[in-house]
Amino acid sequence: MNIGKSELNAAVAQNIISPQQATALYDFWQQNPQKAQFNFTQVLYYLGGLIAIGAMSIFMGLGWEEFGGYGIFTISLLYAGIALKLTESLRNKGHAIPAGITACFVIALSPLAIYGLQAAWGYWPDDTEHYRDYHRHVSWLWLYMELGTLIIAALMVKRYAYPFLSMPVAVTLWYMSMDIAALLSFERPDFELRALVSLYFGLLMLAFAFWVDIRSRHTQDFAFWLYLFGVITFWGGMTAQESDSEISKAIYCLINLLMLGIGVILMRRVFVVFGAIGVSLYIGHVAFELFKNSWFFPMALSALGLGIIYLGIYWQKHEAALTQSLRGKLPVAVQELISQRH
Repeated sequence: MNIGKSELNAAVAQNIISPQQATALYDFWQQNPQKAQFNFTQVLYYLGGLIAIGAMSIFMGLGWEEFGGYGIFTISLLYAGIALKLTESLRNKGHAIPAGITACFVIALSPLAIYGLQAAWGYWPDDTEHYRDYHRHVSWLWLYMELGTLIIAALMVKRYAYPFLSMPVAVTLWYMSMDIAALLSFERPDFELRALVSLYFGLLMLAFAFWVDIRSRHTQDFAFWLYLFGVITFWGGMTAQESDSEISKAIYCLINLLMLGIGVILMRRVFVVFGAIGVSLYIGHVAFELFKNSWFFPMALSALGLGIIYLGIYWQKHEAALTQSLRGKLPVAVQELISQRH
């Protein structure tokens, strides 16, 4: 059964819940990325918000350089002030989704404001890089902007606590992983080093996402975007590693299988998607490199596929008992997390 505003209003009419509880429940369901069902109103919210955020970030042109550093900083503060005013107004009216988007707009303005200050104070060392390149080029020059953005994001999350605010945090951490790699490689195109930094930074982001997930298990889903970009960063760095060893390639496959398991346990589809892609890449390597002329390999692979299907049938028949047994071996906090996200 799909529960919407009409059902909640009916419950209010029968004095089952209060109007405030109905509003809080509706906002909670709308803010959950795993359970929210998009309607046209939400599409308009996110479309308008992403256009506004993109206008002040991805689509920023060189024309703004004419305002100078202080001009850029002042205009950024003006926009941020308007966005904060809108956020407060929308929150007070109970519009959680647009309030989260306008709060996110403030965070998106942070790197632009910091760039303006750096330019005004003479701390911008390179005339060949401008703010419009922030979302396009990898460079250590952006690190101060990224650190400042994370500080502003932390303050905004503490103030408003909307799950969508974790999106710019995840994106900034992703950018930072690439820019730190550029700093360590002294701007040389050392692809292997950058991939390695991405791998370890992704692991840290996933650990942070899991910590956030545990902390917020009784409230809303603040870890969704952190998991998404953490998996992209980790998996991308791992997949980009060069190796001629079949053992290391087999380990790569095992790690992707582990990601599949983690995705099932935590009910995070992003682990399952990228884990499945990784396993497919390994199977493709085995098929086209190791057994490219073998008549037996397709037959063995078909048997493996059918075996997995049989495993799925067995799991379905005994899902309740197996799930209860496996979850019983997990820490209590993780059991509560799975129960809340189910």
